[in-house]
Amino acid sequence: MLGRTYDTQVCSIARSLELVGERWSLLILRDAVFAGVARFGNFQHNLGIATNVLASRLESFVTSGIMERQDGSEYALTPKGRSLAVALIALTEWGDEWASPVPPPILYRHSACDSPVHAKAHCDSCGVVPAGEVAVRIGPGMPPEYLAARRGGSRAR
Repeated sequence: MLGRTYDTQVCSIARSLELVGERWSLLILRDAVFAGVARFGNFQHNLGIATNVLASRLESFVTSGIMERQDGSEYALTPKGRSLAVALIALTEWGDEWASPVPPPILYRHSACDSPVHAKAHCDSCGVVPAGEVAVRIGPGMPPEYLAARRGGSRAR
């Protein structure tokens, strides 16, 4: 069984999974972000999730600053939580293309003009780019000791 932390991973995906990567987390967030669900009982009813699991997930969202508790049984998204919308849209689009045998059951639309909304890789200079053209570079948050250990490991091969 996978643990809840990825201490050996120097990766923002791993850090994100620590906060939202548990089985029910993205479905709870989906309902909060796109359906405006805020009440404990509504999450439980909509998802059919066990109350102890739901309570644990909601508490972890409060602890991590994704949600804040209001009036005892209500939970409001913080800006940190609302910003997960783009990641949820991207995961939905991936699922529509690669994991679903039927046409998309949900379409994301811009509320101001009703045009489609998509999550895309965007280059500051060129605009939208295909995923295959996205390269990875070492960023400023990469610990020097991690790089040194990786270089040492690659020489030993």
